[in-house]
Amino acid sequence: MTTLKQRPSADVPLAETEPTTLSEIPVRREYGPTDLAGFEPARDLGAPGEFPYTRGLKGAGYRQNRWTMRQFAGFSTAKHTNERFKYLLEHGQTGLSTAFDLPTLMGVDSDDPRAEGEVGREGVAVDSLADFEVLFAGIDLAKASTSMTINLPAPMLLGMYLAVADQQGVPWKRVRGTLQLDILKEYIAQNEYLFPPEHSMRIVLDTIEFCCDQVPRYYPISISGYHIREAGADAVQELAFTLADGMDYVERLAARGRPVDDFARRLSFFFDVHNDFFEEVAKLRAARRIWARFMKDTMGAKSEMSWMLPMHCQTAGVSLSAQQPLNNLARVAFQGLAAVLGGTQSLHTNSFDEALALPSDEAVMYALRTQQVIAEESGVCDTVDPFGGSYYLEALTGEVESRALAVIKRIKELGGVVPALEKGYFHREIAETAYRFERDLTSKRRKVVGVNVFQSGTDRPEILKIHSAVEKGQVRGLKKLKKERDNAAVSAALEALRAAARGTDNLLPPIIAAVKTYATVGEMTNALQDVFGEYPAFRG
Repeated sequence: MTTLKQRPSADVPLAETEPTTLSEIPVRREYGPTDLAGFEPARDLGAPGEFPYTRGLKGAGYRQNRWTMRQFAGFSTAKHTNERFKYLLEHGQTGLSTAFDLPTLMGVDSDDPRAEGEVGREGVAVDSLADFEVLFAGIDLAKASTSMTINLPAPMLLGMYLAVADQQGVPWKRVRGTLQLDILKEYIAQNEYLFPPEHSMRIVLDTIEFCCDQVPRYYPISISGYHIREAGADAVQELAFTLADGMDYVERLAARGRPVDDFARRLSFFFDVHNDFFEEVAKLRAARRIWARFMKDTMGAKSEMSWMLPMHCQTAGVSLSAQQPLNNLARVAFQGLAAVLGGTQSLHTNSFDEALALPSDEAVMYALRTQQVIAEESGVCDTVDPFGGSYYLEALTGEVESRALAVIKRIKELGGVVPALEKGYFHREIAETAYRFERDLTSKRRKVVGVNVFQSGTDRPEILKIHSAVEKGQVRGLKKLKKERDNAAVSAALEALRAAARGTDNLLPPIIAAVKTYATVGEMTNALQDVFGEYPAFRG
């Protein structure tokens, strides 16, 4: 851990040491050599592409290859989302990223009464392999790299993706992409969970092991701070909670007898990039440094690839305003720039109209063009880690690191992530931070242009609307599928899945077998629930 000299408070007036309106971390008027006392460049900074990867994972930075431009897309039906995928690919997107609607995220079929009014609203509706066949029609899975933001039913959606690869004749060893799968952050922040934590963890670990053995180029998990931040956490909490989750997954896989170097390179991470520009750059640099030292020094990983923390970043959805939405173009631009200067491997830039509705084609295009302008016009790709060695940035990186490590230590003292969850630790911490944020907005200590300052102008763009006919059509298609498929085969596959859940074998093979009979997401989720039961919502 980097230790930075703290300047005595008597040396600087209070106004120069109190927290800024954006950060909980005190920021002084200026920084210099004395702020880096205890900082050792060879130990704490290193060269780009070298341990502890503070300056990035690749020695060449973005000079040879840009980051993957992976715009989040999904709405209405599989057919509509397939068209959006192709639209983005035609305009320079380099990776697919799939958003699913709320029923799919919760493992609920479109014809379930609980899904009424939500089908296709927040993402694409997926009930069975039939939807995936349409979703990826005309898209070569040997060439595409597809991210899927899905957690509770993630193995089922992965099974559908692999089944489509089989139909296309693409060997699993060539399939590339990322599955989110991070169930711990669901219990912490997003609340899209169903099973008790230990059963959920079994599903996660089974999926990771299956992919390490069968789909070796695929990232089976994206350990996600994004949703933690969007729920109200600050930068330090986002970093600490995310890395604590990652450490828990690693320790559990190692406890299964899996060599750490066998799975470490298949782990990826997902971070929010918020408004405090330098704090966000520092957070991403600190993330790599903490993770590298944990994997090498604590877990004993031998491979340099195992020490690396590959990351996807997304600009902060919660920072977007419905008031004066065109202001969001500026917010997204500098957040995207922070992600690039922080060394991300892939990036999604939010569309300016997302505080109002799902993004329109025009808004998505502006979001993609924002990344392309950063890449091709700004000059930030010409040299590697241009801020490296900055007094302020290195001091801030060290401060973020030390604060995050203190939070991780506290989680360990509570017994680990799951015991801390059960004690309500994460929920209390996020709630307190979110309360302070809202209090600062009300008092205007934190200023948001167009919201609590400079409020003139309320023009709103045309927004994308999802009509009720979408839900009716999806339900009609699902009922037709259930009538025409081989229901005896479906019943047998679901019973085999229940039997596997009662035992200890890896759950992915029976899930994939059920997928190929056109069993639905809801049916497979219910089969697992029959064995695992349901975890009650956190009540504080």
